Amino acid sequence: MRKRAAGLGMLVMVALLVTGCGYNTLIAKEEAVKKAWGDIDASLQRRADLIPNLVATVKGYAAHEKETLEAVIEARAKATQTKLSVDDLENVEAMQQYQQAQAGLSSALARLMVVVERYPDLKANQNFLDLQNQLEGTENRINVARQRYNEAAQDFNTMARKLPYSITNSLLLHLKQKEYFKAESGAEKAPQVKF
Repeated sequence: MRKRAAGLGMLVMVALLVTGCGYNTLIAKEEAVKKAWGDIDASLQRRADLIPNLVATVKGYAAHEKETLEAVIEARAKATQTKLSVDDLENVEAMQQYQQAQAGLSSALARLMVVVERYPDLKANQNFLDLQNQLEGTENRINVARQRYNEAAQDFNTMARKLPYSITNSLLLHLKQKEYFKAESGAEKAPQVKF
């Protein structure tokens, strides 16, 4: 009878330890990071899908600005070729390469918008205005998605380092810290606006 009670007591103790070890919580936090990364990916894809329409519209008005338009097309190609899977979120180099490709596209789009300023007819064209609004909205979505990803990564990274979760992670899961999406180099300097 005592052996049976001791065995039952041990079983209850193990069940309590397993449920309180944070295994499921860590898994849920990692999935939140993956979902947040998927949101960034979706927003970046939306931007890549809009760019050909924007370029085609601008081409009709600014045919002699071929160099700028080609730079946008080339930057889009690089950005869409550089992929980062959720499995690479711990890889610092892969994250940096991905961010550089996206920064190149952002830079090319900024140059395109400067070109647009030179063409008042283009700025008044309803198709262009619609595309510009879509692109602006997409850039805002990308920024929000990046912030949410960083929050999910911080939440996961913090959880994985706290007790008892750190013990569970080191013994059972072996999950690595997630890399943050960092600002482009030079982003700390305020842009100069000249009239």
